[in-house]
Amino acid sequence: MTEEKVERIRRLLTGALAPVELDVIDEGHKHAGHAGEGRGHFFARIVSPAFAGKNPIQRHRMVYEALGDMMPDGIHALSIEARAPGE
Repeated sequence: MTEEKVERIRRLLTGALAPVELDVIDEGHKHAGHAGEGRGHFFARIVSPAFAGKNPIQRHRMVYEALGDMMPDGIHALSIEARAPGE
């Protein structure tokens, strides 16, 4: 199930932001024993030209928008590293 979520995250981010680099990592093992365990903790590192000229808050909003309904239902926590090429 988690592998399916990772692949869905990758597809959504690729479709919306056309990244030149993208890593999506399941970090659920780091959250054993706290609220939301088993509901999806992920780290996304994304480098995209779409982020050029955007501040960190705007970049994070773009990622959340790309993920749409996965945020409330499929992802409990998401750490984001969002950069433009060359940063």
